[in-house]
Amino acid sequence: MRRTLLAITGLLAATTVALTACSGESASNDGKVSVVTSTNVWGSVAHAVAGDHATVTALFTGAGADPHEFEPSPTDTAKVADAGIVLLNGGHYDQYLETAPTGNGATVINAFEQLPAAVRTAKGANEHVFYNLTVVRTVADKLADALAAKDAANAAAYHANAQKFTTALDGLSSRLAGIKKSHNGTKVAQTEPLALYLLTDAGLIDAAPTGFTSAVEEGQSPSAADRATFEDLLTSHTVHALLYNTQAVDSVTEAILAVAGKANVPVVRLTETLPDGVTDYVAWQSAQIDAIAKAVGA
Repeated sequence: MRRTLLAITGLLAATTVALTACSGESASNDGKVSVVTSTNVWGSVAHAVAGDHATVTALFTGAGADPHEFEPSPTDTAKVADAGIVLLNGGHYDQYLETAPTGNGATVINAFEQLPAAVRTAKGANEHVFYNLTVVRTVADKLADALAAKDAANAAAYHANAQKFTTALDGLSSRLAGIKKSHNGTKVAQTEPLALYLLTDAGLIDAAPTGFTSAVEEGQSPSAADRATFEDLLTSHTVHALLYNTQAVDSVTEAILAVAGKANVPVVRLTETLPDGVTDYVAWQSAQIDAIAKAVGA
């Protein structure tokens, strides 16, 4: 996957620390179940379900960096070892968490594994499942079950929180269906395939050259031909919007952004983690869906 600095070396160096810290406990210092997630996106999902009854820790929270390149510290690895529940994205997106040692009795929830087998095993399967509302619903329900199993006294609260959260996701899905009804088949272009699942639900087609998006995802330079094709999509107004990942930026993507600006193609800025000042998953996706709807409507 893109720029896969998987931090294996860092994990090996931290393993001794993690095993020392691991006592088989699954609760934080205040006695609450400890949930550790890879990014603050999954952390926000976990918090929506856990409420105040569990402790949620996200290892990666930066809004201006690339989550693929995150290298955990020994302290991070120790947090994973002491967690009662570990929630990771999977699909090699957060490989460090897939290989990190966990404590005895820890429950691991892998979001990518919630995709249908035929989808997740297909060549080039998209690992950005935090943009897949169906997967997020499933993860929320599984998390509620896991929390309830470890903290029976608050089981009803966990399941009620999950129901409230998934109902809000249903509202997002309805809005995507509305975009599809009005703009089904409309072409857009992403600088990398970040929001593929969201676009599919909205009936929008990512017309960006596969060679270009794959290169950006892998941290490589797209070919001159793919770059020219992408620019032509913008200048000819074949695509109605540019979807720009603000956390995977280099000179090539900046050049594409400049072309979109000169061609007056609407730009939707997408992120892989929660923007600064945003703590709620639904609010984050709601704003992005609004921006997409406005862009294709224009």
